[in-house]
Amino acid sequence: MKKLLVCVLALAMVLSMGASALAFEPVPKEEIKVGFVYIGDISDGGYTMAHHNGTLAMQEALGLSDDQIIIKRNVPETSDCEIALMELIEQGCDIIFGISFGYMEYMADLAEQYPDVIFSHCSGYMSNDTNFNNYFGRIYEARYLTGIAAGLRTENNHLGYVAAMQTPECIYSMNAYFLGARSVNPDVTMDVTFTNTWYDPTIERQAAIALLDRGVDVLAQHQDTTNPVAAAEERGVWACGYNADMTEAGPNAHLTAPIWDWGAYLTDAVQKVIDGTWTSENVLMGMSEGMVDISPLTKNVAEGTAEAIEAARASILDGSFGVFVGPIYDNEGNLRVEEGQTLTPEEILAIDWYVEGITLV
Repeated sequence: MKKLLVCVLALAMVLSMGASALAFEPVPKEEIKVGFVYIGDISDGGYTMAHHNGTLAMQEALGLSDDQIIIKRNVPETSDCEIALMELIEQGCDIIFGISFGYMEYMADLAEQYPDVIFSHCSGYMSNDTNFNNYFGRIYEARYLTGIAAGLRTENNHLGYVAAMQTPECIYSMNAYFLGARSVNPDVTMDVTFTNTWYDPTIERQAAIALLDRGVDVLAQHQDTTNPVAAAEERGVWACGYNADMTEAGPNAHLTAPIWDWGAYLTDAVQKVIDGTWTSENVLMGMSEGMVDISPLTKNVAEGTAEAIEAARASILDGSFGVFVGPIYDNEGNLRVEEGQTLTPEEILAIDWYVEGITLV
């Protein structure tokens, strides 16, 4: 964890430095080839589907043909990733997007070997100053808003959260969600279980059921599929999905979900490759840039939810509120954010502690 934290802090420094001075030569639009490595299938109803929707939005916005988009699906975070990346390189891709955290080191190694190919990695912290960057969003803004929906909806003040990995991305996300819930309901607590996988429908479902067996009545997730929402639907309780609108998986359970518009970044990145202006700048976009938001509130939300969420949204967008505002204590009783202090995006990216009221089970 310490090594990871150092790397995340290094990312924060890069984010503040801006773009590299180096750029690639323009690529004619009719000649460009864009590669993608997906961890799941586009039918997962969540993470991969959301990323694929961004791919399609980029393709349409730029007027690229189908044969200019090359996609490798269901690629695990193993040496299979390197194989998929090599195939994209051999097929002549000018830029390759890898959408899962575990692809990072494979992409970093190949970026050194193939300096004429651009590698853009989602959610990681490694990059170089030539042909390898990373991109992500201030998803904690949307997480906070969905937490408001959960805090107002719960009847027993017992929330549950199915998380993938013990990485800062997952930790600050659940913290933001829980802070949103406590902003409208200071009595809530939250049980968290880690699956140690980003994408495994069976394990995600098992973890959700284990939390439901503990009596939680609102379930949230940092997982790729709709299975936790479906489990909540079966138990007759509520859920907040992730990545995309998951109402179809739980029409009587789903409240809302933090969602991504990956096309906001993909379109800009590929256009820069075409223009010859792409540089290895790391990207962190939020609600104001259109990358993150929440899905439409469903009929299942409590009265007053829309008004509370819109008030919080407005304060985030106008900069008067920053989600992580002190005082904030961790679940071991330590003061982590002083009263009057607001964590910066760089500080949020390095969070490795859990907010008071969160229990790991």
